[in-house]
Amino acid sequence: LQGNSCCTGPGFAEENKEPKEEAMIKIAENSYLLSPNLPAFHGCSPGWSSAFYGAECFDSEVHHYMKNLGKQKSSASQNIDAKKVELEQLLMIETKNYRKTIKFYQKLLQKERSKGPETKSMLLKLRGQLQEMKSKVQFLELVKKYVQAKQWGVESCVLPTVIHSGRTDTMDVAPMDESSLLLYYSTEKHQCNNQTGIRVLQAGTPLGLMAYLYSRNAFLEGYVQQFLYTFRYFCTQEEFLQFLLDRISSTLSSASLDPSTSLTKICNRSFYILQAWIEDCYSVDFATNTDLLCKLKEFISCKVAPLNGYGECLLSLLEDASARKSGSAHQYSSMDKCAEEGEKEIKKLHSLCKKLSEDVYKKACIFFSANFNWKLSRGMGPISQYQRERPYTSSSVLPKPCYNSFTEEFPMSFAKADEVGPYLLIEYSAQQLCCQLTLLQQEVFNKCHPVHFLNSRALGVKDKCVAVQKAVSPETVSLKVCNLFLSKCVQDQYLLQLLRNADSISTWVAAEIVTCHTSKLQVSLLSKFLLLAKCCYEQRNFATAMQILAGLENLIVRQLPAWKLLPAKVAEIMEELKAVEVFLKSDSLCLMEGERFKTLPTIPSAHVLAMHVQQLETGGFTMTNGAHKWTKLRNIAKVVSQVHAFQENPYTYTPDFKLQSYLRQRITHFKDADISALAADNCANFHQIPAEKHSRKIQDALRRVKATFQ
Repeated sequence: LQGNSCCTGPGFAEENKEPKEEAMIKIAENSYLLSPNLPAFHGCSPGWSSAFYGAECFDSEVHHYMKNLGKQKSSASQNIDAKKVELEQLLMIETKNYRKTIKFYQKLLQKERSKGPETKSMLLKLRGQLQEMKSKVQFLELVKKYVQAKQWGVESCVLPTVIHSGRTDTMDVAPMDESSLLLYYSTEKHQCNNQTGIRVLQAGTPLGLMAYLYSRNAFLEGYVQQFLYTFRYFCTQEEFLQFLLDRISSTLSSASLDPSTSLTKICNRSFYILQAWIEDCYSVDFATNTDLLCKLKEFISCKVAPLNGYGECLLSLLEDASARKSGSAHQYSSMDKCAEEGEKEIKKLHSLCKKLSEDVYKKACIFFSANFNWKLSRGMGPISQYQRERPYTSSSVLPKPCYNSFTEEFPMSFAKADEVGPYLLIEYSAQQLCCQLTLLQQEVFNKCHPVHFLNSRALGVKDKCVAVQKAVSPETVSLKVCNLFLSKCVQDQYLLQLLRNADSISTWVAAEIVTCHTSKLQVSLLSKFLLLAKCCYEQRNFATAMQILAGLENLIVRQLPAWKLLPAKVAEIMEELKAVEVFLKSDSLCLMEGERFKTLPTIPSAHVLAMHVQQLETGGFTMTNGAHKWTKLRNIAKVVSQVHAFQENPYTYTPDFKLQSYLRQRITHFKDADISALAADNCANFHQIPAEKHSRKIQDALRRVKATFQ
């Protein structure tokens, strides 16, 4: 990993020094020299992989690499700070080589007309090198996360000191004995780190679970991220914040420059946990609770900033999070901006590498068909084919409208969708509609958070697709019924909006079908929606696929005579969709199996995921001694972590804003429609008696009447 594996070739030479990257390396070096008591201000959120994989997130290769890092230098003593600086430099070098190789690959792709045997062989070789370099960068990123996770933890025997250090805590003071706070169970030898008799946390009191955040292995075990997802079951946001602030207050002034003292570790770990909380859960905890946010800002400004430079970093982090939440532009500090741009650059490189590889889709289809019971479509090619067919359209230069959901009002400059009717749906192919509906669905899905799927029973979500009624508003939802969070815990209700959007699409599908005035058009539209749903689930957009299935399974739609006129192959798609639905409901982690979710974008069904979480929430959360079952909470955190996992790998389809505007308007037009009323006004929705047969019956009746008078 330490060697320069940059590929060379014609037109590949670039300048060896890049000022931006050198500046980032200097920042990485200087950030560890400011003060031994000031933790480096990098991203502290462990991420979804920590909550999902737990201790298995860092395998033996990571441990071995970290152990050997820095040994090649003459210096005998290689502390953790020196290793971090060397790791940052290695990551910068590999990222630079990765970027150069991609640029060279792009130049070769642009010479498609003059491709010869040598160019094709070089492209094939570069694809393999790109995958190898991508793996190197991702591995170094994992090592970097491992280094951050190891810092500032204390041994379990010191956890009573963590509790004792915050005497001003307003919660019930628990005994100082660790056994009364936390309950463990022993496991066999672990595969990653050769330890025997490992203790695994089983349950704990609220105070004990918060104190365990300071354990030496809390980050490595994935406990911190799992805690941030699930702490609302046993404590409120105010209680958790007060716990952290009390530890910072009692250790900030007395923490020495020696990083090995317990007070210094407690102080710095408090800052790390607070920063990770802000980075990961600002939108669900702080943005929805102004009192909590004001309390934190006041504490940092008055007590932290005058004594520690980390306070200014936290205030800047809060401002950045607020700007991202509101969608406004914000000027970050130089250190934050470089770190964020570097992280975004790496993500772009990963996405671009995946997009450039022409074999990705073929391999994905092989994996997909091998692991699923249904067959993939042979008639429909990959979505990228549609993008190559339409590299440029007039709609691509139109300004993109900004909507928070499918059901908002639209600008009057676009053509009225009701004037066009459903005929535009027939003109577009299933692949084209799939692309744009997926992008629309992605906009809504990217705004949700794993915490949104917790405690959904309190929001009125039930085990039916029509559980969230259109008339229900967030203000009318009673949180007293089946509320698993603490009564004073503020809960964001974005899940209701997500499910209402899903219900709007299902209603739109049913309404488009029943409003067709001819049987021929109805058959065409039924076929279009079936093919569209098939295309969606093949592209792992399970949300839209299940929404279309719900619309097709509408009681009135299922009784339409047009179903009998469908071609047999098209009608079979309905059974495939039902098989997909059964598959999604069979296992809460079915979409996280294998490596497909890391390479292929995925959008899960929000309602199915909420039902899986509700199933995990069934049963008691506490043991007979009052301790909260951490094993139960850990399983819940693992399931909801897939939300962030899917959001990290977005779809890269080319948006067609004209088609998106049409789809938005049609969905809005029918979102509150009464399907039965719409169907009653259309003769094509009823079984018609043939005219000849009808006239024959009349003639027979007249003959019988005439015979009675003879």
